[in-house]
Amino acid sequence: MTVRELSEATSVGAAEIIKALLKAGMMANINQQIDYETAAIIAADFNIETKEYVLPQMAGVVENVKEVLSSEKSTDLRPRPPVVTIMGHVDHGKTKLLDAIRSARVAEGEAGGITQHIGAYQVEVHGRKITFLDTPGHEAFTAMRARGAQVTDIVILVVAADDGVMPQTQEAISHVQAAGVPMIVAINKIDAINANPDRVRQQLATAGVIVEQFGGDVPSVEVSAKQKLNIDGLLEMILLVADLQEFKANPNAAAVGTIVEAEMDKSRGPIATALIQNGTLRPEDNVLVGGVTGTIRAMFSDAGKKLRFADPSTPVVILGLNEVPQAGDILQAMSDLTIAREVATQRQRQMRLEAMASTRGVSLDDLFSNIQQGKIKELNIILKADVSGSIGAIEHALGQLNTNEVQIKIIHRGTGTITESDVNLAIASRAIIIGFNARPDPAGRRAAEQHGIDIRFYNIIYQLTDDLKKAMIGMLEPEWKEVTEGFAEVRNTFRLPSREVVAGLYVTDGKIVRNLSVRVLRSGVVIHDGRIGSLKRFKDDVREVQSGYECGLVVEGFTDVQVGDHMEFYRKEKVERTA
Repeated sequence: MTVRELSEATSVGAAEIIKALLKAGMMANINQQIDYETAAIIAADFNIETKEYVLPQMAGVVENVKEVLSSEKSTDLRPRPPVVTIMGHVDHGKTKLLDAIRSARVAEGEAGGITQHIGAYQVEVHGRKITFLDTPGHEAFTAMRARGAQVTDIVILVVAADDGVMPQTQEAISHVQAAGVPMIVAINKIDAINANPDRVRQQLATAGVIVEQFGGDVPSVEVSAKQKLNIDGLLEMILLVADLQEFKANPNAAAVGTIVEAEMDKSRGPIATALIQNGTLRPEDNVLVGGVTGTIRAMFSDAGKKLRFADPSTPVVILGLNEVPQAGDILQAMSDLTIAREVATQRQRQMRLEAMASTRGVSLDDLFSNIQQGKIKELNIILKADVSGSIGAIEHALGQLNTNEVQIKIIHRGTGTITESDVNLAIASRAIIIGFNARPDPAGRRAAEQHGIDIRFYNIIYQLTDDLKKAMIGMLEPEWKEVTEGFAEVRNTFRLPSREVVAGLYVTDGKIVRNLSVRVLRSGVVIHDGRIGSLKRFKDDVREVQSGYECGLVVEGFTDVQVGDHMEFYRKEKVERTA
C-alpha cells in the first residue's frame, strides 16, 4: 500500500508515518508504496496491531525449496541423485578434477548433441547419477546461500597433496561449515614428487576438519586428476555419503528448482540453467522465476541433447523466459500464466523497495534490542587478526561472555586483510566482523557499506570484550565513527637530510586531505597509526590530492615506510548510539 493508504487505514497523519519511515532509514513520499513488513513495523510504532493478508493469487507460491520439500508426504518421496559442488584453493586442481570425472563418466551415445558449458552436468556411476555444479568456488556458493538458495547436497574439498591447506582452503571450510553441508576431502596430485597426504590430513585437523583416518567423520580420498587415478573411488564415496544422507524428492509434483546460471543469448534470447529440486519440468510448462515469467519452449541437457522432461536433481537449460533471471532465483511451474505474471510484478515492486531500503545486517548497536525481542540467540562473529597468536586469546576471552540469552559463535577466523569474501560470509550468516589490528581492503569496505555489515576494529582485547559485554546488556557508550576518505599505495621512498622518510604515493581510491589521520598497512596488517606530517605534489605543499594522482607524504614520527605498503586515510566523527 502507499503511505497515504496506510495513513487512512491507521488514522495516523501521513507526516508522522513519513517521519517514522525516515527513522527506520527509508526515504518515502506520500504516494510511495511500502511492503507489508515495513507497514507492520510502522503500525507497531503507533501501537496498532496488524494482520497479514495473503492475496489469492499469492497462495501456493513458494519462496524457498525447503518449505516445498517439508510439505511433501513421505510416501510420495523417491530417492534422487546427489548434487555436488567442488571447492578448494586456486591451482589445487578443481577444474582438472571436474574434467577427469566428466571425461571418464559422462553417459555415452549422445552424438549429435553439442556439448556446452552450462554450469552443471550429470555423470553415471553403476547405473546411478550424480549431478555436479561447476561453480567458481566458495564466493558463488555463499552468494547463492545469502539469497536463501541451498542447492548443494555434498561439497568436495580439493586439497593438493604437495601444497596442503592454504588460505582459500580455510575460507572454503568456513563457508561449508556455516552452510551445514556434508564434506568429502579429495587429496589431489598424489602423483607429485613431494606429495604428502598424511601432512595434508594433519593440517586439515588443525583447521577443524577431522578426517576418518584420524577418527573423525569426514571421508578423504586420494586422487590424481592429471593421471585420472582413483576417480572411481571418489565417485563411489559420493554415492556412499548420499546413501547415508538419503536425499529424496517427489518427481510427480509441479517442478520447483533454483537458477544456477543465466544469460542473454544473441540468437535464442534469455537462457537459464536450472537445477530441478522437486517435481518434474516439461516443455510448455508455465514458470515463475523470481520476478520473471515465461513458458518453456525447449529444454536441453548439459550435452546439448533435447529433453522431454527434467526430474529432481537434473540440471537443464531452459528457453522461453521473457527476461534474464538472477542466479539463486527460485523456479516454480505454475498452472496459470496470468497469476505468474501478477506475482512477478509484485516481486519486482518488492525488489525495488528493498533496493531503496537496502537491508541491513546485524550490528553491535542494535544487539541488545534484538536479544530482548528474541531475534538473536546466537551472535555470529568473523574474526580477522594480525597474527594467529591473537586469535586463540580472543576466542578464549569471547567464550567467557556466553550467557543463557545469547551464545557467541566464531564462524570464521583468519589472519590478514578483511576481504570481500569475509563480507559475503557475514551477509550469508548475519555475522559481525571483528578486525584485531587488521583492516579491510577497498573492495571489502565497499561491500560492507553496501550491505550494512558491521565491521569493528580493536587493538586491545579487553576493549573488544567490554564492547560486546556492554552491547549484550544495552549499555554501549556514544562512539567515535571512522570515516575513510582514501587509500594510497607506496610506489617509492626517499630519505631527507632531516632523516624523515618521504613516501612516494599513488592515490588508488578517494582522496588524501592534509588534516586526516593515516594508517600504514603491510599485507593488510596495521604497522603504524598516526598523522600526516606533510603533503606535497612535486615541490609544492598541497591541501589535498585526488584519486589517480601521485604525491609525496611524510608520516609524523614514522620512518619505516617500504615500497608496496598501503596507506588508509581517515577522520573521526562522533555518533550518538540509537540502541
